[in-house]
Amino acid sequence: MNTDARSTVSLFDLARSLPGMATSAPGMIRNAVHMLVKSGDKASIGLFFQRGAAKHPDRPFLRFEGRQYTWGEANAEVNRYANVLAAHGVRRGDVVGILLANRPEALFTVLATVKLGATAGLLNHNQRDTVLQHSFGLLNSVLDVIGEECADALETLDEPRPNVLWSEELAAQARIVDDANPAVTEQITAKERAYLIFTSGTTGLPKASVMTHQRWTKSMAGIGGLGVRLNGRDTLYCCLPLYHNNALTVALSSVIAGGATFALGRKFSATRFWDEAIANQATAFVYIGELCRYLLNQPPRRTDRAHTVRLCVGNGLRPELWDEFQNRFGLERIVEFYGASEGNVAFINAFSIDKTAGFTPLPFAIVEYDDATGKARRGPDGRLRRVAHGGVGLLLAKVTDSSPFDGYTDAEATESKLVRDGFKKGDCWFDTGDLVRDQRFGHIAFVDRLGDTFRWKGENVATTEVEGAFGGIDSVTQAVVFGVDIPGADGKAGMAAVTLHEGATFDGKVAAKALYERLPTYAVPLFIRVVDELEQTSTFKSRKVELRKQGYNPDAEGTLYVLAGRTDGYIPAYPDYPADVAAGRVPAN
Repeated sequence: MNTDARSTVSLFDLARSLPGMATSAPGMIRNAVHMLVKSGDKASIGLFFQRGAAKHPDRPFLRFEGRQYTWGEANAEVNRYANVLAAHGVRRGDVVGILLANRPEALFTVLATVKLGATAGLLNHNQRDTVLQHSFGLLNSVLDVIGEECADALETLDEPRPNVLWSEELAAQARIVDDANPAVTEQITAKERAYLIFTSGTTGLPKASVMTHQRWTKSMAGIGGLGVRLNGRDTLYCCLPLYHNNALTVALSSVIAGGATFALGRKFSATRFWDEAIANQATAFVYIGELCRYLLNQPPRRTDRAHTVRLCVGNGLRPELWDEFQNRFGLERIVEFYGASEGNVAFINAFSIDKTAGFTPLPFAIVEYDDATGKARRGPDGRLRRVAHGGVGLLLAKVTDSSPFDGYTDAEATESKLVRDGFKKGDCWFDTGDLVRDQRFGHIAFVDRLGDTFRWKGENVATTEVEGAFGGIDSVTQAVVFGVDIPGADGKAGMAAVTLHEGATFDGKVAAKALYERLPTYAVPLFIRVVDELEQTSTFKSRKVELRKQGYNPDAEGTLYVLAGRTDGYIPAYPDYPADVAAGRVPAN
């Protein structure tokens, strides 16, 4: 757990921030009203974007690799895309699968989909084979828009997709259709679905979490309007993948809330990051914690301070890096937030206090938990118990009419995330699965992630998905996967304990080749321990906890191997490997 995290927030901390917020007060007040949006209100992503285009049509909206679209041009292009999608049968309430890398066409497709009242199903273009097939199955899409750069992913499917519209064909057809705003856009209500965002679950296969227009609107008001507070002169640089909520909800809603400019990067590059920020005239950027560490690991450059960036917004910046990151790159504000794709609560550092994930006005509880199961612990009376101020516990968010849990496409998966009758009969809480510190005055600090899902390189990794991939290694009979901490690195690195067939030997190159073929790069474990046996009793989970605690301790039982990269595969462990990982020297993926 983070010992450098701020234990509590004081009234003095809050008061000290108020003068700096004064200049943003008009915009904050204007956006605050959207926090009150009701499920039946006419409020949607497409409508807010459309209104922005009408208000300032000549202001830059999107920049990408030297190209620029004004708000008016982008809205017209989105409308043409929407007309093409409608001609292909997309109607209000339908789902459109979207499998594209970062480029303007991807953003236009998403906006066109939601303007029609359809749902954008954002597919992770790192997925392959059965995992991607499963994700497509959850969407139940009437049409899939796919970029040519993702053709290889499509070829790994056992069954072809029945209704595919290549992005290039969509763009070509859009050049010859009308660009008027779709009439349906003004009829869409806040309760309707906007996005399906994939998140890993304990089943090992992705779950499709629902983002409604209501929750997106509240994000626009809370994170964008009250927290980030962009204006028409700002440009926010985003190099995170568009299938992430950090890009399509946090970054996009902040831009729309402030009438600002969205600068889209194809992908993150630690060496080119500040050059691209400068080229795009960025005044803000969106991050995940790993991005910040990678930037700090770069040697000092002139561009560290030659940019015009004054703030950043994101989640996962470790407290011990906060001051160094802010001071080295000359940032006025770090707007850390806490939220989950499927969650019904978000925290935002609106008061610009260091080392906090921020504040929320929504009801939540931080409760005692069972370390072995990761579930909320109940007392003798059957009720939950809150931790003391400054303490660490499991974060629960209360489910109410104004703060609903939209859940997943799978009803059983949705119910499994709810805690009922927690403090009194009839109440209902969403279990975030995260450990946080209670910092007082509605503030929290993120501490750790519980359960079978861990986070590495900005992605959620489901242990059972990785365990399934070990089935492609002939010598392996069983595998147990878990996340382990590496000092100086964000998230948890993957580790596996495996057993082999009698008489078999472990071949590190063969194992790495099989895992790279079946998993996204970020999900390939960094450590593998070969052991004689793995317990498979009713207490297996407690054994998994024990394995996690042993981690990559060289004195633990078995033979430990570490990932040197795609070519060299797994090699015998050596003492400096964790430090090499933290410094970005290995693995060479």
